[in-house]
Amino acid sequence: MKKIEAILKPFKLDEVKEALTQQGIHGMTVSEVRGFGRQRGHTELYRGAEYVVDFLPKIKIELLLDDEDAAKACRVIEEAGKTGKIGDGKIFVTPVEDIVRIRTGERGAEAV
Repeated sequence: MKKIEAILKPFKLDEVKEALTQQGIHGMTVSEVRGFGRQRGHTELYRGAEYVVDFLPKIKIELLLDDEDAAKACRVIEEAGKTGKIGDGKIFVTPVEDIVRIRTGERGAEAV
């Protein structure tokens, strides 16, 4: 099993969700997060004063998939989430040792 965490621009969420659904990948957790990478934020002018906005709004999508589906999901997220501009985001893939469904106590693949 693999856990995929993707950090994306907020306006790309619907496109990514739709692309994943079309590929038969269902079930995700979505969080609103803030952060910055190489773009280092930006400055804004408010009532004549300049402010540095370090943390930009992003969306974090988390998926838990079989190993073979994880590679497909990464390709789909990359294609649907790409704008070609700085700040498009990142995809992190990590192995998952075990999963437990709290309600039933099922473990492993059955718990997904």
